[in-house]
Amino acid sequence: MNAMRQPADPGLESGFAAERLDSVVADVVRETGASAAQVFLLQPGEQVLRLALLSGISWRIAAPWARIPVDAPIPVLDAMRQRRLVWLGSQEELARRYPRLGIVLPYDFMLAAAPLTSGDTVWGGIVLLWPIWHPPQLSEHERQAVTTCCRRVADLFEQAAHHGRPLRFPEEPRVLAPQLAEADPAEARAALCFTERLPVGCCALDLEGRLTFINAAAANLMEAGAARLVGKRPWEVLLWLHHPLFEEGYRAALISRQPTSFTAVRPPDTPLLFQLYPDGSGISIFITPAAQSATTGPGQQLRSPDEPVSAAGLYLLTHLAAAVTHAAGVRDVAERVADQIVPAFGPQRLILMTTEEGRLHIVGHRGYSTDFVRRFDGTSLTSVTAVAHVLTTGDAAFFPTFADFQRAYPEGPRYEKTNAWAFLPLTVSGRPIGSLVLSYDQPRPFPPAERAILTSLAGLIAQALDRARLYDTKHTLAHTLQTGLLPHTLPRIQGLDVTARYLPAGRGMDIGGDFYDLIRRDATTATAAIGDVQGHDPTAAALMGQVRTAVHANATAGISPGNVLARTNRLLTDLDPGLFTSCLIAHLDAAHHRARLANAGHPPPLLAHPDGHAEVLRLPPGLLLGIDPDADYTTTEIPLPPGTVLALYTDGLVETPGIDIDDITHDLAQDLAQARAQDLDHLADTLIHHATRGAPRHDDIALLLIRPKPNGG
Repeated sequence: MNAMRQPADPGLESGFAAERLDSVVADVVRETGASAAQVFLLQPGEQVLRLALLSGISWRIAAPWARIPVDAPIPVLDAMRQRRLVWLGSQEELARRYPRLGIVLPYDFMLAAAPLTSGDTVWGGIVLLWPIWHPPQLSEHERQAVTTCCRRVADLFEQAAHHGRPLRFPEEPRVLAPQLAEADPAEARAALCFTERLPVGCCALDLEGRLTFINAAAANLMEAGAARLVGKRPWEVLLWLHHPLFEEGYRAALISRQPTSFTAVRPPDTPLLFQLYPDGSGISIFITPAAQSATTGPGQQLRSPDEPVSAAGLYLLTHLAAAVTHAAGVRDVAERVADQIVPAFGPQRLILMTTEEGRLHIVGHRGYSTDFVRRFDGTSLTSVTAVAHVLTTGDAAFFPTFADFQRAYPEGPRYEKTNAWAFLPLTVSGRPIGSLVLSYDQPRPFPPAERAILTSLAGLIAQALDRARLYDTKHTLAHTLQTGLLPHTLPRIQGLDVTARYLPAGRGMDIGGDFYDLIRRDATTATAAIGDVQGHDPTAAALMGQVRTAVHANATAGISPGNVLARTNRLLTDLDPGLFTSCLIAHLDAAHHRARLANAGHPPPLLAHPDGHAEVLRLPPGLLLGIDPDADYTTTEIPLPPGTVLALYTDGLVETPGIDIDDITHDLAQDLAQARAQDLDHLADTLIHHATRGAPRHDDIALLLIRPKPNGG
């Protein structure tokens, strides 16, 4: 299949299967010389891609990609949709093709993304990174190594599912430990003595930024003992290093695998030069006194401000801003906010609420049980609760411990062993629109820098939520208009089973012009019509109503399908709406088991025969309606014996970006042939699944299925 099919139940579990996956990923990293690898898997039952495995990169850095909506514009999803390797050979190309990634990852690296597929199932994808000094293209050996890796991983999931032992998702991705050579004890002691004799400060960070080693010279230069620093991130312990540029230096070195440096001022006025040398296991740092005034980057002096915002916080804010930019409705915003905040900002739980008619309504939550959350849906803004208080006052409330919370709200609910809370008002132009509640298992001091980050976070979410509420309102109105123009029921025709489906597009608030109809002519004959008006706006929807009315009137006149199209075409050209319409008409004669069809630029119908084979009916093509008032439309007659299934559909069912429409149409015909014996309603659902299992759709779908009954039914 060319469409992306969601797996029944992929994932990871501990034990032999997980070890095999680790081995496969380690092999491809070694054979290609990649600096980092990430394995993403589709989440069963959700339109979400989950990060399942990491190698050569910090979980702190990768956290914003823990859960990715399947319509996000990122390389791995494009690779999965297109079933091919995606290569990005420069930062410039990354920023051009994927602006969101270019904003949050402004570093030099090369990237390859490839799909994990077996048969017609796409399990997920793998992403590999290389330093910028890698050649501009992958070698044939590297491409083959990536292909082999993808096949082996997909086979692993396929085998697990086949044997009824589907692999399960972990809560957090597995992180592969770097492969380090075993050190000889004598050599290790010699290396330690060597570094201790050096007048240069030496220290080492692991991939998470924690200090794993520091020599005496470095401890003296930093005026901090090893016991205070080892196991900690230096910028979280030493206030004079608590600056975004220090953490940014670590992040840039780790992702780009390029040496970098900066100068920091140790109070009161001692500049120190930090030189960072990264590899797949961490970062080695040399520390020396700087010869002159401290500068970093483009001439900026790095001093220790009072509680500065961390680079990680700025990075995560930027990532969240980019993520919610692509969110549509309120539910979409809630999902993306939860996907970003819970893994990246530290809370174990989250509740997102909006205001409506003086009450707070929960639109999204993560980490809480549904029963617990349901108790607080509809909370009044006049209630004595923290969420109501922050909205009425406009001031955020932070409770570092349970005791702090209990003093303020003795009757306030506590979920399990929650020990810290942040209640953030969501306001737009001074107008309260909702509230965000974050809760933590451990007490949390909420220093000023973190409060600033969370306040900014609330501002971003408020803007996105306000846009989403407007979107939902407009989308509801648009959908009501559109569906109001479609038939609510289909007439019963003796000798025919008929069913229809209509699905609005998955994204956007555009109103489509897809339509279908079944017009009864007498007890055993009817005319089926399906069409699509060009455009996605109220004008297209209004014209769709006019076209459907014209087709209905002409079909009842007893003329051929070709003449129905010709008359409708002349009417449209007289109206001159500036839009064109595709349309297909089928006159159905159940008594004589035949059909006559005519086509005006519409996708070809499909016909499944009683013997089990299916075909794409290539009818004589006619011009779209509304172009040439004198256009002719040929009528073609076909047999329609009992057991045959005729499928009429609009292009939303078979259009997927980057995939040939003829291939998808052929696949759809095969699906129709294989499932033709199903109940007609179940068959319609099967064909609709053909479209919805793949890439996000940006067009509506209309589907009409017709099956003659034996002996006239």
